Amino acid sequence: MKLRATTLEGAALIEPERLGDTRGFFARTFCQETFERWGLKSSFIQSSVSFNARRGTLRGMHFQKAPHGETKLVRCTRGAIHDVIVDLRAGSPTFVRWYGVELTQDNHRTLYVPEGFAHGFLTLRDDTEVLYQMADPFVAEAAAGVRWNDPRLGIDWPMAPVVMSDRDANYPDLAA
Repeated sequence: MKLRATTLEGAALIEPERLGDTRGFFARTFCQETFERWGLKSSFIQSSVSFNARRGTLRGMHFQKAPHGETKLVRCTRGAIHDVIVDLRAGSPTFVRWYGVELTQDNHRTLYVPEGFAHGFLTLRDDTEVLYQMADPFVAEAAAGVRWNDPRLGIDWPMAPVVMSDRDANYPDLAA
């Protein structure tokens, strides 16, 4: 397993190193020791799955308001997504910058999303499934978001969304 730094401080991309043979392959996708060596949270208390029937489904940009953080591992287990995170940590050297990466059932990548980041994705194929592992409990009262196409963020999505919830479509722009 290789951990790679992203362009946003504290976020990481996990790429499995495949050991293959005639049966297929085996790959480590998580290692507590490696995460701790990188200074990442290494205890995850909740898992969730998101199924998305149509290509072009957008979910996001979600985060939890302080003091409730939400560190996540995000992996696409079926289909493909364009996954995006935005650093919302005031005082961070990468504040309001975004990072996008393609996660697919074929590349087996996982994105480590630290607390203080907004997260969202756009499905690139029909019947896409996304697995989340969270290090922090979900607190409904702290759930918030920022508009997916906020001009201040300037996220470069690979296509226009076709499906999204009213809530996601109507999140406010990030305050200046």
